[in-house]
Amino acid sequence: MATAAKRNPELAKKLLESIQNDLRTLSAETKRKHPEVKESAETMQLKLRTIASKNENVITGLIPASSEVIQPFILGCETKNPKLVHTCLVSLQKLISYEAVSTAAADAIIRTLWNLMEVGLEELKLLQTAMLLITTNSVVQHDSLAKALVMCLRLHFTKDSTTINTAAAAIKQLVSIIFDRVVTEDKIPTNEPMEVLDGLELKTGSKTPPKSLHPCAGDAYLLFQDLCQLVNADQPFWLIGMTEMTRTFGLELLEAVLTSYPTVFTQHPEFSFMLKEKVCPLVIKLFSPSLKYRQGLPPAPSPTPVEKPFFPIVMRLLRIVSILIRNYYTLLTTECEIFLSLLVKFLDPEKPIWQRCLALEVLYRLSLQPHLLKNFCQSYDMKLHSTKIFRDMVNGVGSFIQFQFMNPPGGPAAQGSCKLPDTQGLPPALVAGLPVGGGMSPQAAFMYRGVWIPIVAIIPPGQTKPVFLEQLEKIEPPNIPEGYGVSLAFYCLLEMVKSVEILIKGQTTKTKEAVQKKKTEASETPSEDSNQSANLKEELINSSWCGMLAALSLLLDASTDESATESILKSQQIYATLCGILGMNTPRDAFITALCKASLPPHYTLTILNTSSSTSPKTLIKGYSQDQVGMEAVERSQVVAVGTPLPTASLPVGAHQGPVMLTAKNIQCMRSLLSVAHCHGSILGTAWHLVLTTLQHLVWILGLKPSSGGSLKVGQQINESANAVITTAVMADLPVLSSMLSRLFESSQYLDEVALHHLIDALCKLSTESMELAYSNREPSLFAVAKLLETGLVNLSRVEVLWKPVTAHLLEVCQHPHMGMRTWGAEAVTSLVRAALSYKFDPPLETNVKLQATVLSPLHELSSIHQLDIRQKQLECVLNILHNNGDTLSHGWPQVLDVIGAVDNSQGEKLVQTAFQCLQLVVTDFLPIIPSVYLKISVEVAASFGLQNQELNVSLTAIGLLWNISDFFYQNRERIKQELDERQAGDGHDGETVQPFDALWMCIFTRLGELCVDPRPAVRKSAGQTLFSTISAHGALLQQETWKNVLWQVLFPLLERVKKFSSSASTQKDSQSSGNILIHHSRDTAEKQWAETRVLSLAGVARTFNSKKSILQQLGDFPRAWSLLLEHIECAALCLNAEVSLAALKSFQEILHNRDPKDLPKRSEDSSQKTSIAPPMEEVMSRTGEVITSNKGTSSSSPSSLSSPSCSDSEGDLCLWTSAWKVWLNIGVMATKPPDVVDKSENMYVPSQNFLTALVQTFPALFEHIRCRFVLMDLQKLSSVLKSALSIPVQGEMSPFIIPTYPEVTITPLQEATLQAVQVLIKTVTSGSESMQAMLPDIFTLLLTYVEFGIKAPKYGHLETKNFGSVRGPQVDWVTMNFVPFSERAVEIVVDLYVSHADHPAVISNHVLQKIIKTFRLPLSLKYSCPSASTWILVINSLFTVLNVGLPIAEKHDAACVSMWTELANAFEDFLFSKSPSPPTQSVEDFQRDEAIDCKVVHVIRDDILPHAHLVPQDFVVRIMDILNKGSIHSTTSDSFVDTESSRKLREDFAKTCFETLLQFSFVSKKSDTKEGSITKLAVLSLLQRCQEVVKKYVEDERLSGKCPLPRPRLAEISSVLKAITTLLVSLKKAPPNNIKHNVWQQVIQLYPSLVECTTSSSPSVCRALKEALHEYKDLLAPPTTPSVHNGM
Repeated sequence: MATAAKRNPELAKKLLESIQNDLRTLSAETKRKHPEVKESAETMQLKLRTIASKNENVITGLIPASSEVIQPFILGCETKNPKLVHTCLVSLQKLISYEAVSTAAADAIIRTLWNLMEVGLEELKLLQTAMLLITTNSVVQHDSLAKALVMCLRLHFTKDSTTINTAAAAIKQLVSIIFDRVVTEDKIPTNEPMEVLDGLELKTGSKTPPKSLHPCAGDAYLLFQDLCQLVNADQPFWLIGMTEMTRTFGLELLEAVLTSYPTVFTQHPEFSFMLKEKVCPLVIKLFSPSLKYRQGLPPAPSPTPVEKPFFPIVMRLLRIVSILIRNYYTLLTTECEIFLSLLVKFLDPEKPIWQRCLALEVLYRLSLQPHLLKNFCQSYDMKLHSTKIFRDMVNGVGSFIQFQFMNPPGGPAAQGSCKLPDTQGLPPALVAGLPVGGGMSPQAAFMYRGVWIPIVAIIPPGQTKPVFLEQLEKIEPPNIPEGYGVSLAFYCLLEMVKSVEILIKGQTTKTKEAVQKKKTEASETPSEDSNQSANLKEELINSSWCGMLAALSLLLDASTDESATESILKSQQIYATLCGILGMNTPRDAFITALCKASLPPHYTLTILNTSSSTSPKTLIKGYSQDQVGMEAVERSQVVAVGTPLPTASLPVGAHQGPVMLTAKNIQCMRSLLSVAHCHGSILGTAWHLVLTTLQHLVWILGLKPSSGGSLKVGQQINESANAVITTAVMADLPVLSSMLSRLFESSQYLDEVALHHLIDALCKLSTESMELAYSNREPSLFAVAKLLETGLVNLSRVEVLWKPVTAHLLEVCQHPHMGMRTWGAEAVTSLVRAALSYKFDPPLETNVKLQATVLSPLHELSSIHQLDIRQKQLECVLNILHNNGDTLSHGWPQVLDVIGAVDNSQGEKLVQTAFQCLQLVVTDFLPIIPSVYLKISVEVAASFGLQNQELNVSLTAIGLLWNISDFFYQNRERIKQELDERQAGDGHDGETVQPFDALWMCIFTRLGELCVDPRPAVRKSAGQTLFSTISAHGALLQQETWKNVLWQVLFPLLERVKKFSSSASTQKDSQSSGNILIHHSRDTAEKQWAETRVLSLAGVARTFNSKKSILQQLGDFPRAWSLLLEHIECAALCLNAEVSLAALKSFQEILHNRDPKDLPKRSEDSSQKTSIAPPMEEVMSRTGEVITSNKGTSSSSPSSLSSPSCSDSEGDLCLWTSAWKVWLNIGVMATKPPDVVDKSENMYVPSQNFLTALVQTFPALFEHIRCRFVLMDLQKLSSVLKSALSIPVQGEMSPFIIPTYPEVTITPLQEATLQAVQVLIKTVTSGSESMQAMLPDIFTLLLTYVEFGIKAPKYGHLETKNFGSVRGPQVDWVTMNFVPFSERAVEIVVDLYVSHADHPAVISNHVLQKIIKTFRLPLSLKYSCPSASTWILVINSLFTVLNVGLPIAEKHDAACVSMWTELANAFEDFLFSKSPSPPTQSVEDFQRDEAIDCKVVHVIRDDILPHAHLVPQDFVVRIMDILNKGSIHSTTSDSFVDTESSRKLREDFAKTCFETLLQFSFVSKKSDTKEGSITKLAVLSLLQRCQEVVKKYVEDERLSGKCPLPRPRLAEISSVLKAITTLLVSLKKAPPNNIKHNVWQQVIQLYPSLVECTTSSSPSVCRALKEALHEYKDLLAPPTTPSVHNGM
């Protein structure tokens, strides 16, 4: 205001007016009683007007005259009139306010105020005026200032409370103003020389300040000196007039000065000296009662009683100590050591609780200052012989906490004499382990060993406002709330942890004060040696960690509040981290162990973490049972999970099987542990094992099980097991915990390599322990394996670092006998491999061959593990790799293919299927990208699947894959060959015989060859088909030398092995191998199945020889190969197995057919020479082995399709075919040879019809190659083979399938083939040279033999057979073939051949016609007894044809045909008068047909023979006449009277024809002197004689029969005779009379009576015939009118 007044005249004018008004008022009030005052006031009014008129600035003019100006007011105050005093003081305050008072005036005012104080007037106004006077400016100094202070101090001790309080405030403000002046004074620069500090003068004390101080500093010095004197109960030097002073108020003033003005004490040595020499001894002295007093203990013997500590003094002393330590540590290092030791001493249990709490509050304040703790450690703990202050502080706080739980409130150490409630120190009602009151929420507290201590939230964390240090108004010790001390100690520890963290790690969140402090420290210590810094940090930990760990562990164990627990855990985390950062393993492990123990249920630590540090805190309270500890743990925190403990190797089997409980605090600790590992994993080192062991046990109890990628999920068995209970509260947290666990191991990607190795080593060690546990058949934990996987997955960026140790251990896990253990080991290995292959490496994995091999190596090594589940996992991984990374495998294919192919017969069906699925994918999708050098491996793998015996379908499909692979080779032949050749050139193997591409084919052929002898028939069949199809389709790609290898390394060894296995195969049915599957009888034994294989193999080799003959013939050893093939064919053909033998013949046929590509349309030579690799253009083979050629006629087996002239073959070829002919003959002879002895008890081998048919069918093709050297002896051998083949019967049970039914008789295939062979032979012979045509008689002989077979089937050795047609069902062993159709065909061939070559000399000279007639006589004589009616009909017709051609030739060459006529006569007689009757069921049409044939024979005699009777032998003519005579009359062969036959059976036309023929050549029409006529006359007489006998016999029989009619044949016979008589009579009448002898007529007339006897016949037919005969006699009854009458005599 004064400054403003100086600047503003208006304000100064107002002041002047106000003072004048006050003077007028004062004058008016004092005019009666105090005239001197009135006079002085009026005088001053005039003076003020003068000052105002003279000075522009009124204030400036007032200050020099201020002593006079204040005089009226001074006089007014001296009146002691309250009203006047009040008025005057107000006016004085106005002047003081405007700083219009000089020093002298100020002194006068002080004196006036002192006087007023002594009389007790306006005390408050006095204080106000004094305050205003001192605070406005610095005019009051030295003694006046001291007097003003003394006045205020004396007013402070009046009886009025208002005055006391106002005075106290005034005093404090005055003290502050005094020291503020010093600060201001120090800021003013001065050049005045200062005197040297006199220490002795300072020590003794004085009422004058040291001369080395400035005035304001001197006043402050004297004030502080006297305050120390007063507190120490000594007389002041400067504050004269003090009558009373309290120690508490003095301490408060000292504290205020020390708190607010540390710079004064640090900048002025005088003040610093006073701190050391006055304040510190004073504090120590005043602490004496507190140090000596021991509450609750008997007093020690002493001459003087121990003074009891006084709360106000102790509290204020501790406040001062706190300030001294915080603000003046650098000045008072030694003294602070004492103070700190005292503070720790105050925490002793024998000290009152309030004193301990006050000490804790001070320690709490100190804990908030990191730089203080740093100084403590540097100054004390790091000194060899110094007190370990920082350690003692931590230990003291910890001991306080421990003692509180050992001696709960209310015990002997309870505070004062206050009687506490009996319930103090005991827990209130518990709900779920949390203390609650009525309507109250659970209270935070500590509970340990039955002691319940609540947590009092007294100080917000990080703030310095303690409770009891601020209770300055208290005189008696306050009642300390329950739990206050423990809570305060708890917060103190937390702040110490934070400060240590700041000191070691650096400030993160900095307050302005901390920043300023740091700047100060930086200015004081511009540079700090790094080694000293490291030593300091280590000392901070070494001094504090034991006590800190003990206290925090106890608090953590006792905590029931989640927030408090979190704070404790945070502190332990910090310390563990700091220890790790500094490389202090022992304390680090100790804190980690504490966290681990807190995470586990009670008692778990006794066995699980028994290897922890020996410095871990011990149990504090003895005599507490484990059950009580467990129950108390439940009370402290809610139980959230009950589960079974994880067994450990250190415990015997069966131990720890009871359920264990996890509380919410355990889960909270687990989170903290996870946080440490997650955020600070790099410093854990070997402590990883502790952490992971604990996490493993917690995960086990919570029931978390590994899932994909190594993360943990809630297992299904949690809710199913009776021993596992998870509350709803924690169920929601389980995914969070699982996620935290995963993040923990995900964060390992940020660890350095050393830390990562520590983590991996710990996981491996943990996994090894689990493996050891599993060996004892206890359920192991899979935690370590799962987390190894998770760690590996997130660290693929540095795969070189972790791959080998991780995968090496996982491979050990995979070999564990425990299924769950090894399954997860395999899951981990496969997951890592999949992830690594998908990871984007730089450079890419496909270009880094070594890294790719390293990545795939673990997967490959799994193949050595024989457990099926491991292999299954391995193969599923391979399948996944193929789907996702197949296009980038590059040089990893060998390992992948090795894994796929590592199947053996001990592995299950499912495993084989999975592996094969992988192979199918490779072959289907990846063959084009597999480097050519690895293609051979794919062939080997596919072949290995074909060889496995677990799954037949897989083997078959694998063979199909080999076909696909070969097709791929063919389609990509140019690229593959080029790559292989380049690789070979690069490897320096150019000189090898077999080219790499051919070696690839040889690999396929070899493996297929091995599959062709597999024990399973289906595999052999498929492999064989594929092998030969592959050779046929792609064989043209092979070099000549490779073909040699194919022959001698694949094909012939295959034939040899198949032959060996086939010959030794079992003939017993194998019911085990077939199981319930129905197997055809043709494949129900191993022998039959191997027979099929042999068939396929032989056929394939033969087909290969045939189709590749042009290539094979270029080989030098082809003749040897040809001979060996023929040897195999012969051996197989002579095999006793019908299927094999038949197939051998078909193979024989195959090599005879010309399928050589040279006979196909030739390609241009230019195109064939462009490249050595060309597709096979001669044929395409289907998978079934059938050949489809471009020339459709090539595959036909008909003779017309064979190449015509074979004699153009070279000499070498002829030798080859000659060998083949010899083999054929040998097969024919040996196969058709009948058995020497027939033993029905044994199964006798007889060649099948199919075999024989094939054998015969082979001949035409073979004959085409050998006909130019075919001779008569070969024909004879051939004939022998053919006859033997035809004579072989059919097995009875097979006959219905081979022999057609009787009404539908057809020629059999064998017979057809035989006839075709003969026709081929005939064709060649007839068109051949004379020497070949000389074979015609032998051919006729062969054919006539076949004709005989139709009448009489040939015998097969001594084998008993049944004829065809007599078999009814398969009850017989052997059945002869039906030769009727065959014989008839042979007849036709004979006729055709004879017709065309009847005049051939060889035919005539060898009596072929006679042989034909003789052979034909057999069926003609049998006639109706022939097996088939068609036979004799065909033969008789054929005879007609032969006679038509042969008779003229025979008549010309009568000498060569003499014996033929006899055979002919016999044939006619045997046929016309056959001994076999016609069948009774013969129809009229058939009878008439047969009769017409008979008539035709007579016609032949009549037309072709009798006209040339003079050219034929006489005996033959006589025989012919007898035959005609015999046939001219019907004759009956039965005398029975029963009419059983019909007259239709009588050959009336035949008889008539015979008779007419007889008559035609008799004397009736010829001259009598002819030779023929005489023979005919005899025939007529013989005929009449025979008629006579028949008629007589009929008459007699009719007479004897009576009324019973004669049989119809008798009636027919007599009718025929009567008709013959009629005809004869007619002929005789017409004949020239000279030709008829007399005796003929006599014979006719003698017959008449007999005819008359027949008139009694009752038969109409007889009567008709008789009537006609008798009518002819009419001409004989009248005498003749001509000379012919002599005929009637």
